[in-house]
Amino acid sequence: MTIRPIRVVGDPVLRTPCDPVRTITDGTRSLVRDLLETVDDDARAGLAANQIGVSLRAFSWHLVETDEVGYILNPVIVELSEELQHDDEGCLSVPGLFFPRTRSAYARCVGTDLEGEEVEFAGEGIIARLIQHEVGHLDGELYIDGLERSVKKRALRQIRETL
Repeated sequence: MTIRPIRVVGDPVLRTPCDPVRTITDGTRSLVRDLLETVDDDARAGLAANQIGVSLRAFSWHLVETDEVGYILNPVIVELSEELQHDDEGCLSVPGLFFPRTRSAYARCVGTDLEGEEVEFAGEGIIARLIQHEVGHLDGELYIDGLERSVKKRALRQIRETL
């Protein structure tokens, strides 16, 4: 069992857009195994590959309500609702800090699994938030980037004070 350490804000890998997974190798299988084991640790909601230092487009999730653990390679968001949700959001890479963030209430992404088969991950509420948050990571973004200006200013100050 391999639970990987989480990279935190300030680590350049978090700000670098991830490369697509081009071929399924033993390394890809190992990455997915590590993503699943790391996200399953301590009831974490979602985990992008770059959060464990691997700059590839993959993320995993653990939905505590249903105890569903899964992953997707090369996810692309193909649908976002116009309806919005407003809630506090946190991130393993910005540990211990939560700030209000507006996201689409529904999101749907498509990608592939380890067999190269197309898979879809979609939902509303926490699932929609998770999809948008993790794909943002894979694009080199942190959730704090999309905060309202005054909230972002407070967030950056708190991050400097804590880290």
